[in-house]
Amino acid sequence: MAEFMDLEAQDGVRMAWNVVPGTKQEAANCVVPVSAIYTPIKHFPNMPLLPYAALRCRTCRSVLNPFSIVDFTARIWICPFCFNRNHFPPQYLSISEDNLPAELFPNYTTIEYAEPQSAHPLTPPVLLFVVDTCIIEEEMTFLKSALSQAIHLLPDNSLVGLITFGTFVHVHELGFSQIPKSYVFKATKDVVSKDQLLEHMSFFLKKPKPLTGVVAGARDGLSPESIARFLLPASECEFALESVLEELQKDPWAVPADQRAVRCTGTALSVAASLLGACVPGSAARIMAFVGGPATEGPGAIVSKNLSEPIRSHKDLDKDSAPYYHKAVKFYEGLSKQLVHQGHVLDLFACALDQVGIYEIKVAVEKSGGLVVLAESFGHSVFKDSLRHVFQSGENDLGLSSSGIFEINCSKDIKVQGVIGPCASLEKKGPLCSDTVVGQGGTSAWKLCGLDKATSLSIIFEIARKDNPEATVQSTSNQFYFQFVTYYQHNSGQMRLRVTTLSRRWIAGPGSIQDLIAGFDQEAAAVTMARIVSSKMEIETEFDPIRWLDKALIHLCSCFGDFQKDSPSSFSLSPRLSIFPQFIFHLRRSQFVQVFNNSPDETAYFRMILNRENVANSVVMIQPSLISYSFHSGPEPALLDVAAIAADRILLLDSYFTVVIFHGASIAQWRKAGYHNQPEHQAFAQLLQAPRDDSDAIIKERFPVPRLVVCDQHGSQARFLLAKLNPSATYNSEALVPGGDIIFTDDVSFEVFLDHLQRLVVQ
Repeated sequence: MAEFMDLEAQDGVRMAWNVVPGTKQEAANCVVPVSAIYTPIKHFPNMPLLPYAALRCRTCRSVLNPFSIVDFTARIWICPFCFNRNHFPPQYLSISEDNLPAELFPNYTTIEYAEPQSAHPLTPPVLLFVVDTCIIEEEMTFLKSALSQAIHLLPDNSLVGLITFGTFVHVHELGFSQIPKSYVFKATKDVVSKDQLLEHMSFFLKKPKPLTGVVAGARDGLSPESIARFLLPASECEFALESVLEELQKDPWAVPADQRAVRCTGTALSVAASLLGACVPGSAARIMAFVGGPATEGPGAIVSKNLSEPIRSHKDLDKDSAPYYHKAVKFYEGLSKQLVHQGHVLDLFACALDQVGIYEIKVAVEKSGGLVVLAESFGHSVFKDSLRHVFQSGENDLGLSSSGIFEINCSKDIKVQGVIGPCASLEKKGPLCSDTVVGQGGTSAWKLCGLDKATSLSIIFEIARKDNPEATVQSTSNQFYFQFVTYYQHNSGQMRLRVTTLSRRWIAGPGSIQDLIAGFDQEAAAVTMARIVSSKMEIETEFDPIRWLDKALIHLCSCFGDFQKDSPSSFSLSPRLSIFPQFIFHLRRSQFVQVFNNSPDETAYFRMILNRENVANSVVMIQPSLISYSFHSGPEPALLDVAAIAADRILLLDSYFTVVIFHGASIAQWRKAGYHNQPEHQAFAQLLQAPRDDSDAIIKERFPVPRLVVCDQHGSQARFLLAKLNPSATYNSEALVPGGDIIFTDDVSFEVFLDHLQRLVVQ
């Protein structure tokens, strides 16, 4: 794995196959598709930033890179993608073998260009808070305190607006600080259009509406004064905003005991999107929605007001008996198109014991590249710390950037099937697009309205080369080239262009299996399979994920394993492939595939995070890491198995969304007896503290902030650990583990799973 991590540290890319199968048939035999997981704006401390525009190929628009062939005497460079000859412009006059520009250095395969400041005036970031008021007083207090903390952390030049909603939507006029003033919208059946909003909120009192053209921002028809009524620099409106928040009351309309509160989330988000579209189109703007319950009124409602009607479950969705679902999804798809067109982001902070509708809103959050946080309450550390993390600056900041466009170029024998991740297709058709579509496909360019240092896209390729042995032999170069180009607005406000160019060797023919195995990255492959299976579960009806994963694993093992026919004991896998079955075993049991016991909102939340995180984090979601602490040895990795539990051990489980500190029975007894407070038991106090320190380090750098669970063996919270362990000792197994634990489950253990796999592979 180490060499794949080194490649990631250089370019932010992990590929499932680092040696590429050279023909269509061989790629099909490999089961796991040729794919790359790429982090477009990953932070590299040593990456050069060039203060001039990138030099592009005349024909295919790819950027000059270390793989270009350069003729120094004729001052010509040959593009490795389309083999077109390009002349160097005058500013490259002094180029020679001893005087190379940075973009031709062999080790600068990833490089960034910064546009001169005058080309684009810096636009301030815009934040529009959309706050739910249909929540109990206690939640309201928590939310107001978190928001006022966030407001103090905002950059002074950022523009801020506030919308509150419950039975009605209130757009607060912050520019009029003498008395609180707001415009009220009722939950209608339709979307609130931009023109209705401009009319209703008297934008044209002082300056008449232009007769032709689109009204959009100060440049096209709106006076800066009218925009400043609703969106003000943070430094100017801090007092007005604080006083509005202080006065903010819970929704005043009475709710009958047998009904849910009237909450028009869809109308509020529609008003927010139209307000930003009218005032600041194309700028780095975010709608931050804080929602404390399900939408029951207007477009985007997910359930009726009657409490006797339950909120849709996975079973209802499978049977197509969720009456509000299709209408709500259609509304949020429309909203996502509007946000992507305007270049704006929707962030969702959902804090409620019940579902709020993340399953329906997912499309708008994911396509606009927004952040999502799910917690039980606005007072929970998961929400409070995550919100603080969004605004903090320092080494662990998110590096929020915006207005991104992501393009791919590759050698002519490769096509792009699509991208799975937080982006929206730009419908750029061309010879690069495959007929098979995965995720956002049928294009070679995507829009990333919002992205951060950790945003990772999964790109699925198709090998288009037909099986023609002569062509394979004749081809002079056996290299495939890939180029990822990301144009985006850096969080400093500057426009940047990040270019990553990769070269991978392709092989075909009888001797290729060993080479393919040597270039197989098990972690990247597992994450790719997890993203594909999650995506299929959402769009294909009657799809059986377990069967699909099992067939894929059996096929892969029969292609790359060593065995004699009909002899399971002879089966063996190369170390390069040996952990992959384990990843698939845990993926089959994970929250991405097993929806039982999770609400549709939780499932949507887990999948959204999986689709945007890098390989290392995604692997922890699929197969959690377990560390053991005891008196006999320092912290050491433990097998994710029930056998790891012992009475005199502490276990630290990191499953990404939850961090569990689990005390064995004896440790828990000693702790309750207070031994760690006695001076002669210093070693015990240190043992208790070590997992605390390690969990703090994990929590500090992660977004969304994970939930911390501290529990004891045989306690009720121990289920958070037991659910993730391999059930090698269950209530019906023969051997009992002394001092350990057993799991009450009918799930098969990894040993049984492997046994079945071997038997099926050798048939």
